[in-house]
Amino acid sequence: MLRKTLTRYALSTLVAAGLFIGVVAVAGAQPAPPPAVAMANVTPAAGETENAIPTKNLLDVLRDGGLLMIPIAGCSFILLVFVFERAISLRRGRVIPRPFVRRFLEQLREGQLDAEEAQRLCAENRSPVAEVFGAAVRKWGRPSVEVEQAIIDAGERVTNGLRRYLRLFNGISTISPLLGLLGTVLGMINAFNAIVTAGAMGRPELLAGGISQALLTTAAGLSVAIPALIAYLFFVSRVDRLIISIDSLGQQVVELISAESLNPRGQRRSKAA
Repeated sequence: MLRKTLTRYALSTLVAAGLFIGVVAVAGAQPAPPPAVAMANVTPAAGETENAIPTKNLLDVLRDGGLLMIPIAGCSFILLVFVFERAISLRRGRVIPRPFVRRFLEQLREGQLDAEEAQRLCAENRSPVAEVFGAAVRKWGRPSVEVEQAIIDAGERVTNGLRRYLRLFNGISTISPLLGLLGTVLGMINAFNAIVTAGAMGRPELLAGGISQALLTTAAGLSVAIPALIAYLFFVSRVDRLIISIDSLGQQVVELISAESLNPRGQRRSKAA
């Protein structure tokens, strides 16, 4: 009898526990009301509206950075303009036009050009490689040493033209972080002076706001300096590759128009004598 009573009590306890677990599971499985509905039923307090996170656009950020944001913005504009200018001017098709180079060298190998005609073609093309070829053609029939020296002199002039404005990129990458650092220092000085003047040493939020505004100039300066440095390294590498190609093509012209190439028989006779 006692055993049956205990068994019934245990079964009833298990059933009750199962029902309780089922109710809890069903309640937890019901979806929560949408945030929009929940927010619609709740009227925000005045304090919550005041503590909302403010948003700022780009003009507000530039205004908060101070006066030194103006020269930094000017540096960014100048950088953008001259990056496009150098990207167009240093195209390989403009510096070393492949059709002109191929036709010019083929005609020299086949003997279809004389000094005057070759000079005219170089003057009409007006590319940097044509300027080097024209300097070599002006030494037509001279010893290879003189022709090579003419190519070297013309190559230096062409190199100076190709490297134009590259120092500007280097200067912007150096000046922009310094302007940002100067703006940060001035901003922090103003922030500390404002706190001391207002007697708010126990309010760190004022100091944090002043420092955040002061650091905007450093962030802006680095945002301009990093692309400027990348552009400088990229264009310097491109100019070096173009100069190497021009020098290689100039050596081919030397082999075709020098006195040693035009009069090989006379050279052999002079050596034999």
